[in-house]
Amino acid sequence: MSSIRHFRDLEVYQLAMDASMKIFELSKMFPLEERYSLTDQMRRSSRSVCANIAEAWRKRRYPNAFVSKLSDAEAEAAETQVRIEFSLKSGYIPSEQTDELDIRYENIQGKIVNMLSHPKNGKLTDAILHLSPSPRHRVCFYHSTLYNFTVYRALITGH
Repeated sequence: MSSIRHFRDLEVYQLAMDASMKIFELSKMFPLEERYSLTDQMRRSSRSVCANIAEAWRKRRYPNAFVSKLSDAEAEAAETQVRIEFSLKSGYIPSEQTDELDIRYENIQGKIVNMLSHPKNGKLTDAILHLSPSPRHRVCFYHSTLYNFTVYRALITGH
């Protein structure tokens, strides 16, 4: 397994970029009256998935920021799925292509949740174990798993 040196090395980023470019190509065929609504919204949300993954990777040393950006990426992926469904119901994209895109975004969301569930693989262990804002406070991070999501919370305790 090779080490990941850049966000572009992340499989989830590559999948999100490919899906976003597929959406860009398909949305070129949308009616002009959708240019500033569905077309723009779908392109923006799909691109935002990539941007949030990149930002999360750059902030991986800061658990709260890492989790926040990955959560944003997951939400943008879900928003993109809604826009894809609107495109299907409006007759702009055939069902075969919407099914393919939906599967792609389910896969992307699964990988994002996996990153949230396993931050040690993102080399966050040191950041989680050694954060101490001042000698008077101890910061402990803990996680709880709920419906395949891992939520990280910081407890600041006085000592």
